[in-house]
Amino acid sequence: MARDVIDDSPIESREALARWLEQGCKPASLFRVGTEHEKIPFYRADLSPVPYEGPKGVQALLEGMQARLGWDPIEDEGRLIGLYDAKGAAISLEPGGQFELSGAPLETIHETAREAARHLADVSEVGAELGVGFLALGLSPKWTLAETPVMPKQRYRIMARYMPLVGTRGLDMMFRTATVQSNLDFSSESDMVKKMRVGLALQPLATALFANSPFLEGKPNGFLSARSEIWRDTDNARAGMLPFVFEPGMGFERYVDYALDVPMYFVKRGQHYRDVAGASFRDLLAGRLAALPGERARMSDWVNHLSTIFPEVRLKRYLEMRGADVGPLEKINALPAFFVGLFYDADALDAAYDLVKDWRADERQKLRDEAPRLGLAASIRGRQLREVASDALDIAEKGLSRRARLNEAGRDERMYLDPLRRIVETGEVAAEVWLKRYRGPWRGSIDPIFAEASY
Repeated sequence: MARDVIDDSPIESREALARWLEQGCKPASLFRVGTEHEKIPFYRADLSPVPYEGPKGVQALLEGMQARLGWDPIEDEGRLIGLYDAKGAAISLEPGGQFELSGAPLETIHETAREAARHLADVSEVGAELGVGFLALGLSPKWTLAETPVMPKQRYRIMARYMPLVGTRGLDMMFRTATVQSNLDFSSESDMVKKMRVGLALQPLATALFANSPFLEGKPNGFLSARSEIWRDTDNARAGMLPFVFEPGMGFERYVDYALDVPMYFVKRGQHYRDVAGASFRDLLAGRLAALPGERARMSDWVNHLSTIFPEVRLKRYLEMRGADVGPLEKINALPAFFVGLFYDADALDAAYDLVKDWRADERQKLRDEAPRLGLAASIRGRQLREVASDALDIAEKGLSRRARLNEAGRDERMYLDPLRRIVETGEVAAEVWLKRYRGPWRGSIDPIFAEASY
């Protein structure tokens, strides 16, 4: 999330929280797609990480982007930590310096592809002046946690103190992972529920198709998507497959009840973040939060709290698909194309729901647990994910064909699914390609990946 929300409206009831979510409903004619992607900066000269400070650090990178784009600054304790554009796009920093574009809500995949290409061209040119490149991998492949920089953001200091109390991999998640995610709209509560069920069931498929994080600290880590594996023991109170979404009675209020029981990280007042990690939002709602006696919840507290919940699919006023490792530009475009194809055509959504509706919670969880290690060889109900992927791609292609959004050359959005179709045809995901190169022409060295997997 690039900017914390500022909305001092008092929250009067639990129902008001559900109404806030419900206000995300919009007619299909207004559906948009947003794409977010992170990349890991490094110095090309010696493959070392890029700190925040210094004449060629992350701050200088942000200043160069601001000069190039003219976007407004985002500051934290007087330090530049991001940029935002009036059209809805923003640049932000993840805890270890991962450089993120949160794309604007756009009408077509053609537009989001142009946005991503422009951003990568801009950041590559600014980075080149500083000797900085950017890794297109889901996990930092070389540096230890101790070697990884720390960005100067108050919320991250609070999170970093809390993470080791609730899981073993939280700091790895914060400082070493990089993802691509797609944000999509819904028209009603029932539409939200169906899309959330399909999205959750298919996140392990996204994890497998986009698996691109097989190395850690200079050697294979035993997984194809170690980024996804890290999430399995980051903080299970705020992550996971949300089995309640598939139960009768799922809706905005049911998600509110879930979110209210996720422990808080912070309460922001003015420019200051108050550390309340582990506290209950229900107590803030009732005015009995021990760390802030008498303080009542504001709508900005709720919106910021929702941004600190990390399930495989996250509900805000839109749905976030969160299961994929970042990769090269064609993969950045493929993720929103896949889910737009499934979600933004009624027949495709029905077909996608039919594909997953009979899967049990334990089967979905087993698939989630296996996908980071096995990729497309993971299976559910006797079918490998490679087979499921072929079916899902067929559905997405038909959905995009019926959408019929054409670019200047007269091609529709199906073109962006081509890299996923190639993966299904070969059965080989990006991580498996890198592992072959590591054991072959790279001769056991991780360093060549900085040239071969960078923007």
